[in-house]
Amino acid sequence: MSRYIWRSRTNLLYLMAFSMPIAFGVWVALFNNFAIEQVQLNGSHIGIIQSWREVPGFLAFGVVFILLFLREQSLALIALMLLGLGTALTGFLPSFSGMMISIMLMSIGFHYFETVKQSLALQWFSKEEAPVQLGRLLAIGSSASILAYGLVWLCINQWHLPMWMVYLISGGITAILAVSIALIFPVYQVRVKQHKRLILRRRYWLYYALVFMGGARRQIFVVFAGLLMVERFGFAADAMALLFLANSLLNMMLAPSIGRLVSLWGERRALMVEYIGLILVFATYAFVQHVWMAVLLFVVDHLLFAMAIAQKTYFQKIADPADMASTAGVAFTINHIAAVLLPAMLGILWVISPSSVFLCGMIMAMISLLLSFWVPHQPRNGYEWLGVKRSG
Repeated sequence: MSRYIWRSRTNLLYLMAFSMPIAFGVWVALFNNFAIEQVQLNGSHIGIIQSWREVPGFLAFGVVFILLFLREQSLALIALMLLGLGTALTGFLPSFSGMMISIMLMSIGFHYFETVKQSLALQWFSKEEAPVQLGRLLAIGSSASILAYGLVWLCINQWHLPMWMVYLISGGITAILAVSIALIFPVYQVRVKQHKRLILRRRYWLYYALVFMGGARRQIFVVFAGLLMVERFGFAADAMALLFLANSLLNMMLAPSIGRLVSLWGERRALMVEYIGLILVFATYAFVQHVWMAVLLFVVDHLLFAMAIAQKTYFQKIADPADMASTAGVAFTINHIAAVLLPAMLGILWVISPSSVFLCGMIMAMISLLLSFWVPHQPRNGYEWLGVKRSG
């Protein structure tokens, strides 16, 4: 039996976390260049596509109903395969309508995988180890992203392969890994039976609000920070790959330490640091003129994503254990309300005034900072926000 000891829940999460960015990282790194250079799209088109990409995230509450028929572990691996297949198809459909098709398939896989992965992590890790383990998952994902961005750079810059082939290779690797993990690891029994219905609890309102604002802020970076680098500063696909590679390298090195800081500082202080940093980043983005400053902002902005560990551990501390799966789906839906609407709306604004898009991001970060003042110093079930204490 000892030779199979490595087939643990933790290692399963590690391998799944490693597999996802190989496809998704390549998709992100190439998207703006592929859309602008090969499909001849503008900022408005890209905004519409990005809004369309977020629809499965908005529908993530559907995970609860799928779990009536599938285990969470099985759903995670099926979603991982869909992510790989959608990425592999991207280069074969170089048109606006074609990208809408491939992106939908890729996005269903990505969002449902992330929803279930978060649920499993919060169920399988104890409250004490969760911040550090979530940091490790981020670091492992970043190490896979480094391989993905390195693959993009080699394929484009050194081997001069077409983008469609890079998409095919990366998506194929993720799909194969998903199948391999499904064959190697046993199906683990759940420790706490999860609710198989939608759960919306009034006492989770602060978590919902933080998640909503986090989704709005994320779109500014995911959609428009990369677009800024390509349109204003002329970054080619290989240069964008190196930029994403640098981000992932820093995340790989620093994410476990950030997890330990969240554990040491507590969620309240960690969230405040994240939001203050975001206010400064977006305010500078709006008026950046020098490429070195834009690169620095891009790296710092990406690094601040790791601080979102505090959101997850805050919820883990205040929630009933049986709520994890249902609330993960609901939270992803709330997170993507803004994500569905903002890219298309801000894509139109981008054509008129790119600076205004980042000023909107600064306002969102300010609202998040105000919300973080409601987070207790020691959140727990019955003490979900400052000013309330319940029994149990």
